[in-house]
Amino acid sequence: MSWSFPIGRLFGSEIRIHVTFFLLLAWIGIAHYQMGGTAAAIDGILFILAIFACVVAHEFGHALVARRYGIKTPDITLLPIGGLARLERMPEKPGEEILVALAGPAVNIVFAFILIVFLGAAVDPQALAELEDPSVSFLARLAAVNLFIAIFNLIPAFPMDGGRVLRAILATRMNRVKATETAARIGQALAFGFGFLGLFGNPILLFIAIFIYLAATAEAQSVGIQDVARGVRVRDAMITQFEALSPNASIGEAADLLLKTTQHEFPVVDGGGRLRGVLTRKALIEALGKEGREAPVVEAMARNIPAVPSHAWLSDALKRLQDGSVPAVGVNEGGVTVAGMTEGGRFVGYVTAENIGELMMIRSATGEPAAAPAGGRGPLLPQ
Repeated sequence: MSWSFPIGRLFGSEIRIHVTFFLLLAWIGIAHYQMGGTAAAIDGILFILAIFACVVAHEFGHALVARRYGIKTPDITLLPIGGLARLERMPEKPGEEILVALAGPAVNIVFAFILIVFLGAAVDPQALAELEDPSVSFLARLAAVNLFIAIFNLIPAFPMDGGRVLRAILATRMNRVKATETAARIGQALAFGFGFLGLFGNPILLFIAIFIYLAATAEAQSVGIQDVARGVRVRDAMITQFEALSPNASIGEAADLLLKTTQHEFPVVDGGGRLRGVLTRKALIEALGKEGREAPVVEAMARNIPAVPSHAWLSDALKRLQDGSVPAVGVNEGGVTVAGMTEGGRFVGYVTAENIGELMMIRSATGEPAAAPAGGRGPLLPQ
């Protein structure tokens, strides 16, 4: 996630903090200092850090259960409104998705149980209503917050935990795409409700409403794309008309092509027709500003671009895009296919997230499977 930076790794996942989290800490510190001086400011900051430690544990609850089903969690990001675990994917079996979704709230319930039963925290409505009051027991406030996190996350507002449980239950009665669309609509309706309540003086609810609405929309689109990709071959969706760069080309030559074409990325292809890397528009502009026109493209291009055979399903290419965080997936003809990847062979095209999105728009407009027309002038490879 942009505007975030790593602070460490745990159980194979990178923990990241969004820069806006420090704005929250500063705001809490200043507000508490004005109420009770240095001691209150320290108490407020420590309490927020304790809350977010519980949030991290909540996200690791999801991550560790997902790991049981072979799903990795590349990173967990702390935001002012909570945490976000980026799982490679959610389990498609309803039972597994329910367990992954409930694991997070379960961690908070366990924390609250320990604080109340073993550490003597007394929880009452006052503890939750007066979280900023240092005169209320630190442990009581922390126990109350853990109970609140668990209950709030179980609200059936997709893609929150409760919404994912709802989607999984719906998926036992209808296909996954329809279940996701239904759960997303419910989540969006609840988001409007949170937003309305937020207008009466609670800005946090407004942020939560916006997050839920956008995340529900994105999740529904993602599941729809995955469903389409399972029924389309890579050769029917790949980009076959493009300008390619030689490994000996300069940044200046790439800049000239950027002006002459509408491409956002340029494959770097050697004389044998093999893909060496991909130069993105962003990397091109950065290299042009730092290194100048004479710098070689091989120093700015993205390397280790995965490749799939043209007869593979588009879902294979989509998975490579999502798992590797790469700008494109190459498509090769010939060569040897190992574990879904093509080794060797001639580069004939590539797939990007943008052109998969265009495929979705075509299908949405026509209501029919969208396949790229056969033929065409083919890739313009360097001579």
